[in-house]
Amino acid sequence: MRQLALDPSAFLGEFYISFWIPTTVLTAALVLKLPTIIRLWRDPLLRAVGGLLLLASAVFVFCSPSTIHRMNVVTGVPNISAPWCYSLITAMSASGLLLIVTWRNGLADRSAATRRTMRRVVSAYSGVIVALWALFLLADAPVERVRDLDTYYADTPFMREEILLYLFAHAAACLVASRLIWNWAHSEGLDALLRWGLKLLGAGYALNLVFSAAKLTAIGARWSGHDLDWLSTNLAPPVASLSAILVAAGFILPHAGQYLHDRWRVRAAHRELRPLYRVMRGASGDSVPFMLRATPELRLTRRETFVRDVLLPLTRYIDTDLTGRSYDAALALGHPPERARALAAAVSILDAIEARGRTSDPADCETGPDPTSLLREIAPTSRALRRPEEVEAVRVRAGDRVPVPE
Repeated sequence: MRQLALDPSAFLGEFYISFWIPTTVLTAALVLKLPTIIRLWRDPLLRAVGGLLLLASAVFVFCSPSTIHRMNVVTGVPNISAPWCYSLITAMSASGLLLIVTWRNGLADRSAATRRTMRRVVSAYSGVIVALWALFLLADAPVERVRDLDTYYADTPFMREEILLYLFAHAAACLVASRLIWNWAHSEGLDALLRWGLKLLGAGYALNLVFSAAKLTAIGARWSGHDLDWLSTNLAPPVASLSAILVAAGFILPHAGQYLHDRWRVRAAHRELRPLYRVMRGASGDSVPFMLRATPELRLTRRETFVRDVLLPLTRYIDTDLTGRSYDAALALGHPPERARALAAAVSILDAIEARGRTSDPADCETGPDPTSLLREIAPTSRALRRPEEVEAVRVRAGDRVPVPE
């Protein structure tokens, strides 16, 4: 324990995060987004999200030591992975900036300033990538280094400039993105899930700044004759991994949270219609056919359709005078207007079912009221039927004695 406390590199080695962990998380985020990206490919925001997640995943795949060595061996060029990995990191940085600009300004923003900003980002970082390859071709880096290339070649002409170029380009992008995200996350009117997603993204980009700072400090120490290589080889990689996990979580949270919220809302709406559905099923003698593989949305739609299909012919039996008396009775019992309307509708529907049973010929009934409002408000009516004692109290006060089904 004493040795770990005195040796930062040994201490950090105990907390090494495998590159495959952020790769898995980033890939999961991409898989979650992919159906929407494919379906709405013309949406520049979704394309930016997909590009960032794809490039971030590629960074961790190609920057893992095993992949670096394999690529060097396959190409026969020592350290060819350096400009390739640096190019991926630079492209990821540019993609992040483009995403934040597109996301922050919104799709409605097609101003010349926004388009000009995006063109500048693309041009600047494309130029950086070209310069990275040119510098590598000019440099002499014959010794393969899979973990400590940045510090090993910190004093080598052209390799030194290449390393500094990618680090400064990466740091600049992360600094701008962090600032934009921070300002956006603290603006008014944001959805809670989006706000937390932005905070995770901001934390991820802030850690990317720690990554760049650790690398630059280690390189600066080399120039001054000191050895702080552990900052580059032991601190920077786990910081980058943690940063990627936070960035992926920042994208996953709003998407997954919204998905779960939608699932919950649909299932809640389906359960909410159950009391009125049971009344309509009893009135018609039929029920919605059960479909084993039906989606929650389809089951909700079928239940709503069934309720309305049974309710529509019942409207001709509705007693409008009873509806008015029931509404007044509900108000007199202390219910707010919206609840009173739902209770009055429930009383009217139950009375209409009884009236249909007493009338042998539908032609004997007068034309019922406009069913539009009743068909539209099936959810509040169903909620009212969940409290049969309240419906019964309204019916008694309105002068109707037909029993309420339990």
